[in-house]
Amino acid sequence: MSPPPTTSIPLADKERIARLRLIRTENIGPVTFRELLDRFGSAERVLDALPELARRGGRRRPLRTPSLAEAEREIAINQAHDATLIVFGDPNYPPRLAAIDDAPVALSVRGQPAIMARPNLALVGARNASVNGRRLARQWAAELGTGGYVVTSGLARGIDGAAHEGALDTGTVAVLAGGVDVVYPAEHHTLYDRIVETGAVLAEAPIGTTPQARHFPSRNRIIAGLSLGVLVVEAAKRSGSLITAHRALDQGREVFAAPGSPLDPRSAGTNGLLQEGAAHLVQTADDVLWVLDALPDHAAATRSQMVPNGGNSTEFRHTIEAGSASERTRRRVLDALGPEPVPVDELIRECQLSAPVVAIVLLEAELAGLIDRYPGNQVSRRADLPA
Repeated sequence: MSPPPTTSIPLADKERIARLRLIRTENIGPVTFRELLDRFGSAERVLDALPELARRGGRRRPLRTPSLAEAEREIAINQAHDATLIVFGDPNYPPRLAAIDDAPVALSVRGQPAIMARPNLALVGARNASVNGRRLARQWAAELGTGGYVVTSGLARGIDGAAHEGALDTGTVAVLAGGVDVVYPAEHHTLYDRIVETGAVLAEAPIGTTPQARHFPSRNRIIAGLSLGVLVVEAAKRSGSLITAHRALDQGREVFAAPGSPLDPRSAGTNGLLQEGAAHLVQTADDVLWVLDALPDHAAATRSQMVPNGGNSTEFRHTIEAGSASERTRRRVLDALGPEPVPVDELIRECQLSAPVVAIVLLEAELAGLIDRYPGNQVSRRADLPA
């Protein structure tokens, strides 16, 4: 199986460092980064425009943006840890991951980055997995690897660790919640080293970051984003594995689940996916291979990583050039928001404004720290702000 094609060309050094500085800037996450890049065409231009955009949004103090020296230092730190820092738009950025709306902008990778472009399948599940669950994960990972798929997981205890073990000979990718240099759990240090030898270990967080609970949902979106599908073996009703499965569904990827005993709470999540019709029922690895091999194109859903055309909306550009939207328009949009996330399309209909006008209001408000963005193109007013 050949890897999906990439349409990227090498980024100029200045633009590459500008993208790193931009994603490390206060109030800017992956969704905002993509929005700004789409509108301005380059991170260098975005950095120039940021102060004015934030001011229009109501921010009174400057955004904290890393200096050129700080960005160069981060690159050097990666090199010192034998890690490659891959920035969104680099030719070796994983094509399927680039297709998701909240694709990570910077990835630290140890091992073989090219393995991420091969057909990947995520295999995830419970940390407190049963003996049979771990055995099944190990066996299926080996068979899926033999079938031509790289197995991706999160290096956690239980199903994740067993999946990596089963795929060591054929290729496996571990996605970490903390820095790529922080092995968690510590008991998987030997497994981590073996994965680096033949596969890849990657992380979105900067080197040295200790994993916190809030980091794991972000880690899970990457596991799903790298993969053509997600196979879940044992998962409770409220678990990180189900978050990964639902992110895969949101991203248009395939979801598979192994059925389990209704008496075992570790199977409540997988059985729920099957009951809802959200997942393919899996009894053997061939059930997964049959679905994946039938996909029309392993590069499907891959989105171009080329820099967009410098602003894909004439009305948006004219709004930028003429100044911000009026204060009345800005208030109409912000007053329509509450602490619960709502789709931007619904906000546009509610406010009866054009999409570009709402887009610039939201962009400026986010830079000012007034709103939060969520996957699925949803936004909310910051809960700690007055209505």
